Amino acid sequence: MPTPRGAATRTRIIEAAAGLVAARGVAGTTLDEVMEISGTSKSQIYHYFAHKDALMAAVVKVQSQAVLDFQADCLSEVRSIAGLRQWRDRVVELNRSNRGVGGCPIGSLASELAERSEPARTLLEKSFQLWECHIATALGAMQDLRVLSQRAQPHDLAIALVSALQGGLLLAQTTRTTRPLELALDMAIDHIASYCIRSRHT
Repeated sequence: MPTPRGAATRTRIIEAAAGLVAARGVAGTTLDEVMEISGTSKSQIYHYFAHKDALMAAVVKVQSQAVLDFQADCLSEVRSIAGLRQWRDRVVELNRSNRGVGGCPIGSLASELAERSEPARTLLEKSFQLWECHIATALGAMQDLRVLSQRAQPHDLAIALVSALQGGLLLAQTTRTTRPLELALDMAIDHIASYCIRSRHT
């Protein structure tokens, strides 16, 4: 168990690495730069992380948790198609405020690490699964309230929605406009709305 000072040092190292990864990517991030930004020594870094991949795994955990906390907050009260569209608006507005820069933190990490590090790929897979679970839980609640038909498959719809979101975020990152993200999410939500039992819920 690290001391409070040790925990603070470890956090500082991870935050420095996360900032560099967001700006330059995993390949463009070096331990020397992490040392400089975090104000730590190489011995301190290797005390907490056996190698760069271990540090990147820690970055994956921190970045994923931040994204999932935001998503959980946005989705916790979704009980209607209108609520789902409000979630869509928050996601779009966040992307607009960043002008698409960086894309999705989880998606960006996946594009670099999924083929490079199996432990990181596994962590990223779990992150996407948790994200899908947040959406599936909201859709399941909509079924319980008889907003959505029992024909709807919440888990499959959640996978499709996250897939649309990731594609939209990638194109928004490339084009520096939220239009692809808006279109992708609208199409996915319109498909979910097709399962509504009563039109007033749309």
